[in-house]
Amino acid sequence: MSVVENIPLEPRAKRQRTEPNEPSYSSRRRCGHWFVRYGVCTTCSSSVDKAQGQAFDYLFNGLQLSHEAVAVTKHLITLVSCSNEKKLHLVLDLDHTLLHTTRLPCLTEAEKYLVEEAGSNTRDDLYKWQGQGEEDPIVFLTKLRPFVRDFLEEANKMFTIYVYTKGNRDYARFIMSLIDPKRVYFGERVITRDESPYMKTLDLVLAHERGVVIVDDTRDVWPDHKSNLVEISKYNYFRMNKSQQSKPYSEEKTDESENNGGLANVLKLLKEVHFRFFSVIEEKELESKDVRLLLQASLSSVETL
Repeated sequence: MSVVENIPLEPRAKRQRTEPNEPSYSSRRRCGHWFVRYGVCTTCSSSVDKAQGQAFDYLFNGLQLSHEAVAVTKHLITLVSCSNEKKLHLVLDLDHTLLHTTRLPCLTEAEKYLVEEAGSNTRDDLYKWQGQGEEDPIVFLTKLRPFVRDFLEEANKMFTIYVYTKGNRDYARFIMSLIDPKRVYFGERVITRDESPYMKTLDLVLAHERGVVIVDDTRDVWPDHKSNLVEISKYNYFRMNKSQQSKPYSEEKTDESENNGGLANVLKLLKEVHFRFFSVIEEKELESKDVRLLLQASLSSVETL
């Protein structure tokens, strides 16, 4: 069920009792156009310009919320999530954070053994797949980061999880089929470059910023939300370029440590932040808690994760 389905998107005072087929002129003028589908307000049936709100197509095609509705929804979702579920929100990058994908033609001679391994039953962390919608589709290899499945299972107990990738929706959909085939962790909460082609922003995440933690290997793509960011070490399994001096994991036939790798270290930090956020005597204290302050204190003594 979507996070917006059960939230009233118009304040009580603004809801008008009108005939279902023809809203009155006065009600149209007073309507805040909180909930819009395909450019039409669902309350008063007026046409609404895109500039009057924020699109959330990743949740429902054609969905737009007014700026006021977004603010209220973020506040309510965080309030309910903290009070009822004891959960915060977590935004995860994909490439070089949870996995590494490369094109098959980019493999070195020392890496070509992986093609056969990806097509066998001996590995559940390496996949060969073909891009869609191209005349001459490119074949890719995707390698999951060690500990990724355990990480998601543990993080899901403490957080409502989003994916935010600079890949397109087809790519994200395929990756979701690998790491969340039953849609237990992410549901519809997958934001791609189709919705966010340039920088990444928490404007698209329906939760208040004080309760959102970001995990990404690239700091610069979050210009406005660095205080929410946990910068994870970049996961490079395949050779990145010919000039790379050290051998990658793929050529060494080794991998990052499961117990002391990037995801394991980030999980320890997430558990600490979650514990400190919910360490309150009275529930009303949760309304003043802010993960950004907790992250600042926790990350000040950590060089890399």
